Amino acid sequence: MTLLTSRRHPWVTRCRELAAGKQEQSNDPAAHSQVLLDGPHLLREALASDVPLDFALADTRILEKESGRSLADTLASRGIPFQECAGSVIEAASPVRTPAGVVAIARLAPADPDSLLRHPTNQLVVAAGGVQDPGNLGAIVRVAEAAGAAAVISTSGSADPLSWKALRASAGSALRLPVARHIEASELCVLAQSHGWRILATDPADGMPHDQVDYPGPSLLLLGGEGPGLDPALIAQADQRLRIDMQSPVESLNVAVAAGIILFEARRQLAARSNNASSQSRTSG
Repeated sequence: MTLLTSRRHPWVTRCRELAAGKQEQSNDPAAHSQVLLDGPHLLREALASDVPLDFALADTRILEKESGRSLADTLASRGIPFQECAGSVIEAASPVRTPAGVVAIARLAPADPDSLLRHPTNQLVVAAGGVQDPGNLGAIVRVAEAAGAAAVISTSGSADPLSWKALRASAGSALRLPVARHIEASELCVLAQSHGWRILATDPADGMPHDQVDYPGPSLLLLGGEGPGLDPALIAQADQRLRIDMQSPVESLNVAVAAGIILFEARRQLAARSNNASSQSRTSG
């Protein structure tokens, strides 16, 4: 394989465009979009999830390691275009100051909110309203998958959950969990309620303690962004308001931390309900 040394190669240029947020234009909101994956971990997660890949670039120093050679062999066996690069090329293609040595472009199709909510089941979907930090948004996707949520919806005014920063923060979860984006929060609430979903909204001032809330599905959990939280008009649309009680003088938590606390309480309740149902079934049998 010829070593790539040109920082002006079209693949490198496309990586830099995606890092700058220059997406392909499409009239189909469900069309697959090119996304930038930075680092070997995300590339392995994409391969494990059978995410379509356009190409991958790897620093020649990475390929000197057994893990790097194994990654290259997997790409070759699947017929995915792959190029060994000089370190300076990876530095140009990667959006981070200290590149991990691997950059790739994959294709992901955002989920359709209506499809996610059309058939209510006993589950929880997370909606991020005005979460502008892509790192926080990616962390929400990660904790949502960890807690067993069915999907994450990023409303208008939030960061792009498929940006390279959000994907990196999700640590691979956004490659597996359905993620929707670009829908107005108020429109989402109306859509959810029309399909029989209950709206839960975080409200630090007047919400019920999160561990006293009943979490039956289907429920849509609205999380507010950094600083101002949820718009009062959105809170007014909710069926249930909730808060996380904290030790004074702390007044707020990182939104991804708050998401984890609430989602794992919901997971605990759903597991307890399932165990009780199983016990009653065995007793009656």
